Amino acid sequence: MSALSGRTSRPLPTRPARMPGPVRRLRLTRRLLITVTMALFTVFTLFPFAWMALTSLRTGSDLYRVADRPFAVSGLTLEHFRALLSETQFLTWTLNSLIVALSASAIALLIGVPAAYSLGRLRYRGGAVVGVIVFSTYLLPPALLFIPMNIVINRLHLANTLGALILVYLTFLVPFIAWMLSSYFQSLPVELAEAARIDGASRLQAMVLIDLPLVLPGVVSVFFFAFTLCWQEYLYALTFVRSTDKQPVSVGLVNALQVGDVFAWGQLMGGALLGALPVVVVFSFLMDYYLSGLTAGAVKG
Repeated sequence: MSALSGRTSRPLPTRPARMPGPVRRLRLTRRLLITVTMALFTVFTLFPFAWMALTSLRTGSDLYRVADRPFAVSGLTLEHFRALLSETQFLTWTLNSLIVALSASAIALLIGVPAAYSLGRLRYRGGAVVGVIVFSTYLLPPALLFIPMNIVINRLHLANTLGALILVYLTFLVPFIAWMLSSYFQSLPVELAEAARIDGASRLQAMVLIDLPLVLPGVVSVFFFAFTLCWQEYLYALTFVRSTDKQPVSVGLVNALQVGDVFAWGQLMGGALLGALPVVVVFSFLMDYYLSGLTAGAVKG
């Protein structure tokens, strides 16, 4: 009896309280609504790519029956891709776009990061006004600027060169990068940089060794957006580059595959699909660094 009384009694497991019917139905309705919304958004986002892929693989007879039978496919062919790669300068246009986008984005980062540091970390008279002026230059429409820029490009003897596009793209990439990264620098704690300054580091060393690694996710993000802006730009590329072998892919495809009101839809859609691959590759490559930068920033913070 004493042995039994010495044992500690354990409470019996109790069943969790059952959710009321209205609450359970509300949760199910919410999950269903979220699922349906995400499914519709996914279909809406991926439909253009699916349509481009389908059009690039259709035979010529199917392309002219889109109005009556938009999804009818009597056969698939790779002839449009073969004609695109062998009968046009698609690879040259793609290489031109890569050179311009990578060069302009890299140079814009070299200029925009110090500018963003000045706007976000330094305190001086008129700094807010300078920030508004820098951002205002990004808001100016390209249609108002390509005429005076054309005069500048001609006087610099850069007309009909890739260097003209790189120089012109800097006019909207640098303000964009400076404005976006300034908010990253503003959110950093000043104690770390001040401690480095006390230990003997210069302001430039504190920026490069302390602040810049903390804003690495922002640097990667703005580089990707800058690369995308250069890759898809059309007006400046059409204005400043006239030779076919020097045009980027956004202009070369349209000029080569459109004759009057006749469009080579199969090759156009194939070129649009292949032309989007470098952006997807760059984005996929930078996403790992972006996520690792976010994790490192959270650990350091």
